[in-house]
Amino acid sequence: MSRKLIMIIGAIVLVTFFALPVFAIEPEQQQPIVQGDPRFTRVLVSGDSIVQAQPDTAVLSISVVTQATRALDAQQDNATKSEAVVRALKAAVGAGAEVKTSGYSLQPIRVYKQNQPPVITGYEARNSVTVILSDLTRVGSVIDAAATSGANDVGSISFTLRKDQPARDQALAEATREALSKAQVIAQALNGRVVRIVEVQEEGTIRPRPVMEEMMQMRAADAVANTPIEVGTLDIRSRVQLIAEIEPNAR
Repeated sequence: MSRKLIMIIGAIVLVTFFALPVFAIEPEQQQPIVQGDPRFTRVLVSGDSIVQAQPDTAVLSISVVTQATRALDAQQDNATKSEAVVRALKAAVGAGAEVKTSGYSLQPIRVYKQNQPPVITGYEARNSVTVILSDLTRVGSVIDAAATSGANDVGSISFTLRKDQPARDQALAEATREALSKAQVIAQALNGRVVRIVEVQEEGTIRPRPVMEEMMQMRAADAVANTPIEVGTLDIRSRVQLIAEIEPNAR
């Protein structure tokens, strides 16, 4: 093939290539991400409920406190009295109750004077016992037994509810109904309706009922009178927050 023929063929190929139509390839269009149906309005509402229930458990903190010039004397005196107190408590609480040591300390008694180092004048031993009982009618007699056997500090007494599930369920149901009712009121004000509940959060608490510590200490020191205890009721609280979707202007 001659050089002249090759040049002619090459020219024809170039002309044919540039004469072809050009097609633009467009990138694929992505669908927008929809965060929620724009027809619906979201509202955050809350509901609260307080259910009162009778406690079924009493928790008492009872201590024997002794002091002496020597640490050994304070410790031994405390051990003798604490043993008597524990025996008396176990006899008074009845079956099913729990008596356990919750704390023990032996510390120096220091006297502080201005511009002088502290001076140790003696030692104090403290043996604390926790009593847990379900027979609430025995609480007063347990305190009396502790005081007459040598206990000299009733640090605290509180009432709580161990079998709390029924009361918790009642409080939760009432709080949920209140929150849902609020959402429905808002929907009605918008001439709409609640279409669905998006999210629900719940929190509930039981508030133990303490008895005045000062009164308990004073009664424990008086071994003659019987200690009256009024149990009262417990407040079981529940709070529910929910997010509801409302369709306004529903037809």
